[in-house]
Amino acid sequence: METRQYLCIDLKSFYASVECVERGLDPMTTNLVVADPERSDKTICLAVTPAMKALGVHNRCRIFEIPSNIEYLVAPPRMKRYVEYAAEIYAVYLQFVSAEDIHVYSIDEAFLDVTHYMALYGMTAKELAQEIMKAIFDKTGIRATCGVGTNLYLAKIALDITAKHAEDFIGVLNEESYRKTMWDHKPLTDFWRIGKGTAKKLETYGIHTMGQIARTEEDLLYRWFGIDAELLIDHAWGREPVTIADIKGYKAKSNCLTSGQVLMRDYDFDEGRLIVKEMMDLLCLEMTQKNLLTDSVTLHVGYSNQLKREPTHGSASIAVKTNVAGLLIPAVAALYDRIVDPSAPIRRVNLTCNRVEADTGFEQLSLFARPETGKREQKLQQAVLGIKERFGKNAILKGMNLEESATTRERNRQIGGHKSGE
Repeated sequence: METRQYLCIDLKSFYASVECVERGLDPMTTNLVVADPERSDKTICLAVTPAMKALGVHNRCRIFEIPSNIEYLVAPPRMKRYVEYAAEIYAVYLQFVSAEDIHVYSIDEAFLDVTHYMALYGMTAKELAQEIMKAIFDKTGIRATCGVGTNLYLAKIALDITAKHAEDFIGVLNEESYRKTMWDHKPLTDFWRIGKGTAKKLETYGIHTMGQIARTEEDLLYRWFGIDAELLIDHAWGREPVTIADIKGYKAKSNCLTSGQVLMRDYDFDEGRLIVKEMMDLLCLEMTQKNLLTDSVTLHVGYSNQLKREPTHGSASIAVKTNVAGLLIPAVAALYDRIVDPSAPIRRVNLTCNRVEADTGFEQLSLFARPETGKREQKLQQAVLGIKERFGKNAILKGMNLEESATTRERNRQIGGHKSGE
């Protein structure tokens, strides 16, 4: 069986590095954080430079947690610029490997299957990684780290755990070296896909390392973790059967579209309903753009942090598959009224369109449906999309978007929940 070689490339402190490069500064020596200065000191830093990390400042910290004796620059997030840099770096990958051998894991991290490219370039996987990292730096000024592994999991672990201690920022693992060097590594939460909950449960059984997981009877692990034990066992031994080709070939049995936001303050019941209606309206436009329909929506609402109470959630079914706002907004508003506590302030909202599928042009009508109304509203939504695409997302708005507590206008200026920088 052919031994595969994967690279897992991560862009060091990506957002912060971009801001340094744009200012002609070195992120390895510059104290800089990316955070929105218009928010409170509780706002999360999206990224900090390696220089800040060397001073003990953790990534994703809050502004108030940064020691007062450290002088640093604050750069407002510019998500559009970061996306542009990420596109440039993806173009670098394409200079070395085909798109079918690249899996973009996040904006700053990607897996590359270089198995069949080493002979082409006359290089080892590590040498090829060095060339790609150099090309990224030469083109963008962004430094990268890399994990090299004989499967996707080992490449990720080589990146997350071993690369940071290597002089050239490249870690290399195969199954044998993984068992030799990683079986006694602590804490378990350093390993990909092991969260605090899993680690805590393992600790109750006296298990603190991957080596101990590997030596535990599999029946016990299945009893404790169910089907999730299969992944845990494979990873304890350094095994991962999934390839990039498997990922690209995967087809989900069902699909959904989700929108979520954490509100900047506590919202009362009526304000929360407005937010839900705005979110449903935007999801209707997204479904129209993607030619999708749904017949079910699920709403999750989280209350103020001060209440320390569980969030509420529920679902509503629609009689027909649709993307028409005139049908979906009343349905989700009624769902909101039914499940949300009117006396509790709201802080988080998530809305999901379930079982979305392509609009084939055929529709199942209900007894009381007026098909001409739905078609007319679909055409209106398509016209709205055309205007937004040409003149900007805020070029055309609904009356509810102009209310004081509405968030659509601000969210239209964001990418991924953060300022686009435009």
